[in-house]
Amino acid sequence: MATDTPDDFYVSGTKGRFGHEFFRFEIDRHGHLKYANNSNYRRDSIIRKSLRMSPTLLGEVKRIIEDSEIMAEDDAKWPRRDERGRVQLEITMAGKSVCLETAKIASLADTLNTDDPDGLRVLYYLIQDFKCLILSLVALHFKIKPIA
Repeated sequence: MATDTPDDFYVSGTKGRFGHEFFRFEIDRHGHLKYANNSNYRRDSIIRKSLRMSPTLLGEVKRIIEDSEIMAEDDAKWPRRDERGRVQLEITMAGKSVCLETAKIASLADTLNTDDPDGLRVLYYLIQDFKCLILSLVALHFKIKPIA
């Protein structure tokens, strides 16, 4: 396995139930964003989108990660994934890597009665930030109608 360099960057996140009803994304160091969503609503097919982010936007994603301080978190005290689903986040940035996994967090209230509510709160807010950002990017990139 290659050693991470300060220029290495990768983010991958999954939220949902095993194999169905999920939200998944990947962002690489070149700004390539891959997005997949399967709501399993009325037998809908999986939505898959791919786009390239500008260097400025990629820098903003890195800033969001740094500001969240997620790289300092440890999932050892977090609830293990169960039949309700899971949240998984993998980040490689600035020579450091972290892979975190916990049971599905439906709301902020799910973090309160755990052994590490502060760490889970950081993960919850970061996942929400990524979800909002990615859904906004997909909507802007794929749903804008050109002016004739």
